[in-house]
Amino acid sequence: MKSKITKNEFEAAEKKLNYILAIATQKGGFEFLSAKEKIALALHTKTVKAYEDIHYSIPMPQTVQGLIELKMYERKLKQKDVAKLLNTTDTKLSAIMHHKRKPNLNLLKAMHEKLGIDGNLLLKVV
Repeated sequence: MKSKITKNEFEAAEKKLNYILAIATQKGGFEFLSAKEKIALALHTKTVKAYEDIHYSIPMPQTVQGLIELKMYERKLKQKDVAKLLNTTDTKLSAIMHHKRKPNLNLLKAMHEKLGIDGNLLLKVV
């Protein structure tokens, strides 16, 4: 694979990828693709992913509030659900989310254990 993928190469690979996906849909699944189609699918997927990783990356939130909001979005949770999950009150979590209170060690530990947020990342953003 090339180290630098141009926008034109990306667009062409994306078009071919969508075409193969349409074929797979028509045939009833990926297992019905021919060997040649499977190879092409893998190649175009790598090309599209490589380009998107460079040009369409989403930065990691740099605050505790941002990390909580990201997890709320990923898991489709409401703030009161997160408060219950983290074993804290809605009021305390609301104060933290509005920058009126700093998270304590128990909350950070719960964020790591219950939400799966990397502990090293939590230490960096606190």
